[in-house]
Amino acid sequence: MSASRQPSPERYWLNKSQMAASLGISVQAFDKWGIKPVAKIGRSVYFDCRSVLDSKLAEVEAKQQLSQPDDGIDFDPLLDHKREQEEYLLTKERRIGQQQKNELAARKVVPSEFAIFTLSKVAAEIAAILDTLPLTMKRKHPDLETRHLDTLMRELARARNQASGLDNLLPELLDDYCDSFDTTT
Repeated sequence: MSASRQPSPERYWLNKSQMAASLGISVQAFDKWGIKPVAKIGRSVYFDCRSVLDSKLAEVEAKQQLSQPDDGIDFDPLLDHKREQEEYLLTKERRIGQQQKNELAARKVVPSEFAIFTLSKVAAEIAAILDTLPLTMKRKHPDLETRHLDTLMRELARARNQASGLDNLLPELLDDYCDSFDTTT
């Protein structure tokens, strides 16, 4: 009986553990790569560097083809930069918005609509007081002459008119105030 001779591995073939060690990865990680062996002798499986390299290059090429757009679609090479810029601007706007909400919650600032509403109400109350002031003066000081009361009524009418138009004047004043900041900065 002659013993059948098994073929011997080539010098450049590496078994699984040797190949994993040469790549600096674990045997389990190498198994996940799914590399096809170049030979199997008995229970030993052998790989060569060429098959590993071909497999990884094919994988990288497939990923690159998936990430590249179709030929019919125009590709903007600055798309990533533009997206990052938009994300930065959005984050900046969110930060500013949150700062404004915090200042509002801390009652450091109030919305201009609230200020206009409140000052208009106060101006209306002042106008009502100014309206009754000449009668009050006449009742408390009957010795005042009519000419003095007429002068007082004319000046109070001017003040009352100014106070009653405050709700229309405040938005313009606010715009002027904001414009003065724009020119100084």
